[in-house]
Amino acid sequence: MPANSTHQVYEANIVAWQRARDVFAGEDAVKSAAEKYLPRLDCQDDTEYRAYKNRASFFNASARTADGFVGLIFRRDPTFKLPEGNGIADALTEFVEDADMLGTSLSAFSKKLVTEIINVGRAGTLVDWNEEAEQRAYAVAYTAEDIINWHTERVNGRNVLTLVVLQETCQKPAADSDSFVPEVIQQLRVLKLVPPQGASRTGNQDGATDWQYVVEIWQLLPKSQGSGSGLTSRSFWNGFFGNGQSSSQANKEWKLVDTVTPLRLGKPLPLIPFIFHGPRHSLPDVDKIPLADIISKNLDHYRLDADYKHGMHFTALPTAWVSGFDKASTLRIGSSTAWVAETPGATAGFLEFHGQGLSTFERAMDRDEQLMAVLGTRMLESRKRVGETAAAIELRQSGENSILNTVSLSISSSLTQVLRWVYWWNSTEPIPDAIGPDLVLVTLNNDFSITGMSALEITALVAAWQAGAISQATMLDLFRAGEVIAPGRTNEEEIRLLAQGKPEAGNLKPVGPATAPTVPGDVNAKPVTAN
Repeated sequence: MPANSTHQVYEANIVAWQRARDVFAGEDAVKSAAEKYLPRLDCQDDTEYRAYKNRASFFNASARTADGFVGLIFRRDPTFKLPEGNGIADALTEFVEDADMLGTSLSAFSKKLVTEIINVGRAGTLVDWNEEAEQRAYAVAYTAEDIINWHTERVNGRNVLTLVVLQETCQKPAADSDSFVPEVIQQLRVLKLVPPQGASRTGNQDGATDWQYVVEIWQLLPKSQGSGSGLTSRSFWNGFFGNGQSSSQANKEWKLVDTVTPLRLGKPLPLIPFIFHGPRHSLPDVDKIPLADIISKNLDHYRLDADYKHGMHFTALPTAWVSGFDKASTLRIGSSTAWVAETPGATAGFLEFHGQGLSTFERAMDRDEQLMAVLGTRMLESRKRVGETAAAIELRQSGENSILNTVSLSISSSLTQVLRWVYWWNSTEPIPDAIGPDLVLVTLNNDFSITGMSALEITALVAAWQAGAISQATMLDLFRAGEVIAPGRTNEEEIRLLAQGKPEAGNLKPVGPATAPTVPGDVNAKPVTAN
């Protein structure tokens, strides 16, 4: 089996991914695909089809909806829980500020991932270690089209990844020193989990096998060229180049150019440091594109618009006709000219279209737009002229918001796994799973309400805190989530501002149990008030 073999699930989904890419790219990409999305009418030659396609307009409701989804999730910044007071905390802080060693913060990195998941429903992240000057962990993101093959096996009582094949491109300096265009080489990064030499894949007699993580670099090189080119650079958010052989690739073949066994604390890694991202889970299984239905309706709307504009082109403009006039005479239309005929009974008029043909297309396009509005969380629907209560708006959008909530929770979970790997690279823990949410945690916004916290909710929270049911920190966190407190302000800063707002009261301090009960074991459970 060649190195560039693709998974059968990949082959089943690549068409849908490419369709989504074209739709989100916009009108130019959709029209460049020609008959792929707009079939040719009967008896149309190339010139007629080109005019038919150019008259059509592509209303990109899908991209607008996707932008709205991303905007709602990142209406509030993601939060990152990190350890404090040690070298691991410094390493994780550096990673949050620069996740990919290209200057991309983890917040911006997560936004790219969410965009990918909403667009095509799949992405992946490789957490690697830089062995050169910086000596730090970093992340490399891969699109759905880049992850061409993967396998899972049962290893030591759990299902783990044992193979991931990632397609990349690398650049080779141009042979001509005067050339500014480097040579681009197609490359495969094969991530393997293999048993140690001499051991079977099913383990030793006691059932334990120390599997090792191995990386192979394959490149598409001329058949006469040997291995050892040393090209191992990778690209970020690599473009899809397909697996088909072009004429320039006819005399090339995939060759193994490098094999590396990454080490941590002098030992090979026990797992592949690769995380899948999806709209509902972080498993290797491919999930449905979140906006697949609206993409389908969007292309249907495009075809209807093409037929509608085609009919308008031939029927909408009135056409003059005459009877009884000299065929050789020149007849001009305008208020400054008059038509004169010597033939008795000569007449003239205009050909105009009458009937329901074009209105059928109009109704069909209106229906598609309404369906896209419903499928796209009503972001494309015209705003109602009558007032709605906040409860009515929440009820109307609760079903659609569940999609956003699922995506937000799923990406939060998979990004937490990324942070676990970064923590693990800098720690002595045996496996990344030993690092729990008490150490690292990523949380994306899952509150998409634009109504904010009501006065009754604020009063209820304060009453719960005064009764000792929740801690002061919890109350302030809920106020921050409800947009009562600025999102960038810490609890300590908020308390300090409260103290500054009451200079006559002096410093704030907790009230004893005689005034308000507290939650046992929670030092933050005591309300604060002025003396």
